[in-house]
Amino acid sequence: MPESKENKEIVKLPWMGIPRLLPYLKPYRYRMMIMIFLGAMVSLVDSIVPLFNRYAINNYVVKGTLEGISRFALLYALVLVVKLCMDFTSAYMCGQIEMSVDRDLRNAAFNHLQELSFSYFNQNNVGYIHARVMSDTGKIGMLVAWRMMDIIWNGSYILFVLIVMLSINVRLALYILALVPIAVVLVIYFQKHLIVLNRHIRELNSTITSNFNEGITGAKAIKTLVVEKKIQDDFTRDTESYRKNAVHATHYSALFTASVTMLSSCALALALWRGGKITMEGVMEIGTLSVFLSYALGILEPIQNIIVTISDLIAVQVNVERLTRLLNTESDVADSKEVIEKYGDTFNPKKENWEELYGDVEFKDVSFHYPDGTEYVLENFDLKVPQGTNVAIVGETGAGKSTLVNLVCRFFEPTKGQVLIDGRDARERSQLWLHSNIGYVLQTPHLFSGSVRENLKYGNPDATDEEIWNALKLVSAEEIVKRMDKGLDSDVGEGGDMLSTGEKQLLSFARAILADPKILVLDEATSSIDTVTEKAIQDAISVVIKGRTSFMIAHRLSTVVDADVILVVKDGKIIERGKHKELMKNKQGYYYSLFSRQYEEMSIKAIG
Repeated sequence: MPESKENKEIVKLPWMGIPRLLPYLKPYRYRMMIMIFLGAMVSLVDSIVPLFNRYAINNYVVKGTLEGISRFALLYALVLVVKLCMDFTSAYMCGQIEMSVDRDLRNAAFNHLQELSFSYFNQNNVGYIHARVMSDTGKIGMLVAWRMMDIIWNGSYILFVLIVMLSINVRLALYILALVPIAVVLVIYFQKHLIVLNRHIRELNSTITSNFNEGITGAKAIKTLVVEKKIQDDFTRDTESYRKNAVHATHYSALFTASVTMLSSCALALALWRGGKITMEGVMEIGTLSVFLSYALGILEPIQNIIVTISDLIAVQVNVERLTRLLNTESDVADSKEVIEKYGDTFNPKKENWEELYGDVEFKDVSFHYPDGTEYVLENFDLKVPQGTNVAIVGETGAGKSTLVNLVCRFFEPTKGQVLIDGRDARERSQLWLHSNIGYVLQTPHLFSGSVRENLKYGNPDATDEEIWNALKLVSAEEIVKRMDKGLDSDVGEGGDMLSTGEKQLLSFARAILADPKILVLDEATSSIDTVTEKAIQDAISVVIKGRTSFMIAHRLSTVVDADVILVVKDGKIIERGKHKELMKNKQGYYYSLFSRQYEEMSIKAIG
């Protein structure tokens, strides 16, 4: 599977991505040092606690006296209180570091995504990006906090226990330590198989989640196609495969646990056998034997934990690599250092240096192909669009009508040539300056979760309610909002799903108008609206575009007959240009055939 292949590749080059993460760890370096120190101190206390038991047995149990036990009990209680405080503080520090690093990485990843060009989102699906920002960052946060603490505590505990055991009785310590290599081999063997099984389980879980999501979001299509049985069978097959692999992993885990437990029992038996014999010979006190029994039971678990943690660290390398790959991705469209210095960037704009945009647009010997392609969709293209010009771009679905608009909006850069805005190369000024002066109405309208007012204020955060109502009235959306329960405060739902497609489109029109853009882009903006509403929208558009440069991507050719210039696109190429009457004169032309075909279809529908 692809994910498994990626994992193997990353294991060959361990921790390639860690240097990229160091800037996000640096603010918490002192907390991490405290966390490491506390982890070592807690393990030291844990390793000496059995020595208290040794003292109690040798001085109170064996001698049958309680003399001095109050001081002993007080010291013992004090040590336990100190341990409790260190446990609490170290856990608190771990949680704080985990959440802080997780937050910083998510913010960095999300902010970086805002700066990437459209091509990145074209080449990577939402699920992939979501996993990088939400899942990978969480696992990395856990890595630098809890996993580091696990290694510090377990490693320190093993070291301290070894020192104590060897200082008390070397021969008995070596007997017990002889079992350690066996424990290491067992843990490595089982952990290797468990990693493979758990990786496969995660992949199956992702498949089940994806199928479940499609089963819910595609419920209407499933019912209309009558494929409920197939969908159910596929889902049942995947869940059964998940169950079998999960059971298999559980069997391995149970066998693993039983093996380690048996080995611990062997260590305990060995300690009892040799230690008991030495004790009976009077060479070692019974309290000392109890210390060895405690260590024999406890030393194998930290070894097991360290190997399991190392396996987790290897697995997290995948998350580190994928996140750093995102953070290292450079945008195909980026402002130069000089532009950023003068105009600011996306998150720190220097608006005091922004010039006013008037709306003159010129394509100057522009050639372009998409970053993931090699074939030019524009070659040596020239076009002047004076301020206030209405440009219509028409053609069949998939013909490439959005290319020109993407270049005007600087969602993509020309491969060759220049796109001039008010006589200057668009690359000489910031993207944010340009985007702040463009109103864009998409074919598929998108509203954000929240109220009508909040959505419209995305167009102009300082807009008053009066200005909002005027924008709604201009696009004939005033009555829609008035019919809603709370007017401007009414919730539109997630993605605007409480409104019809046409209503969402009207609100997106109002939002664009509220921004008072110098350049207006309408990307088949009336295709989701019925013919009655379309007439009202066309009237509104004729008012809104006055004095503004506008680009209308249109499927319905009846909406562009009054455009100043019509660009006809076929197979990604502009094959005709001119006004409606000029293009209709060429009865052998492509525009003429498109318009005639649509006119006939509309006439048939009208008769029907």
